[in-house]
Amino acid sequence: MPARSSRIAVGGDRRAFAIGLAGPTASGKTAAAMAIAKRVPVEIISVDSALVYRGMDIGTAKPSAAERAEVPHHLIDVLGPGERFSAARFVAEANRLIEQISARGRLPLLVGGTMLYFKALTDGIDVMPAADPATRAALDAEALRDGWPALHAQLAAVDPETAARLAPGDSQRIQRALEVYRLTGEPLSVWHGRSASAGRSLPLLSLEPRDRAWLHQRIAQRFDTMLIQGLVDEVRALRARGDLQPELPAMRCVGYRQVWEALDQGDPPDLAALRERGIAATRQLAKRQLTWLRGMPGRRVIACDAPDAAAQVVECTLALIEAMPHGAA
Repeated sequence: MPARSSRIAVGGDRRAFAIGLAGPTASGKTAAAMAIAKRVPVEIISVDSALVYRGMDIGTAKPSAAERAEVPHHLIDVLGPGERFSAARFVAEANRLIEQISARGRLPLLVGGTMLYFKALTDGIDVMPAADPATRAALDAEALRDGWPALHAQLAAVDPETAARLAPGDSQRIQRALEVYRLTGEPLSVWHGRSASAGRSLPLLSLEPRDRAWLHQRIAQRFDTMLIQGLVDEVRALRARGDLQPELPAMRCVGYRQVWEALDQGDPPDLAALRERGIAATRQLAKRQLTWLRGMPGRRVIACDAPDAAAQVVECTLALIEAMPHGAA
């Protein structure tokens, strides 16, 4: 095996070079990323809307302490589970980290399955007003009194385009749309037409199964492992904090939502029913992720169910680095 180089050098004044590694849940992204790290000096930027939360380790399949000690990871454990993390914040943080990692002579490797974040980074993101705690608190109070369907009706009156694509119970997006309208007097649909941040060129390697049954088996094995490792206890601890609600983005993550609902029905929960619901929800997540990926025509697809999938990812990465301006140092 060729010796691992200590630096990646890119000539000129171009924007820093980075590579993306995407794929549905349980497709082997972490293993492939660690294989790259054995050949190339990298730092990993997580592209995952669940890994940002502290105290949510088991249900997110967070990289292990050993993996994080071996390779620097970013955008993991940056928020408490009661906070919110947006695509706009991801883009700002990712662009900052890409430049910093590149300046250290290392390759920024963006790894994850939150396809909205990849799309926001590559396509650019709308100018949006920052969140306003007072407005959100007022909307939460109204929702508690009248219900989210009533707020959805309010939204339909001022922004019918946005309301038409949201379910009456989609509390997070209804709140954001009404917040934007109340802060600016303009509908969210108008703001979506204003692109501020330029997109970033990002070669994207995509781990996708040739046989969907292979991925389904991996998903079932992973959920079983999470249950053995203590996922239910992890959610119990989150519920015991007293400051979290099931409507929060962190608690709506796949796995956490199903365990929370199971505990609402009784503790200890019906593990057989929980397992069935958790696996079904994870399979639906993987289906949505693959749908997103099919809408990214520039991606380079690698069969994640191939025996040498990780090796193929490494070879593609080395080829991309070799094609960089001035190549790799």
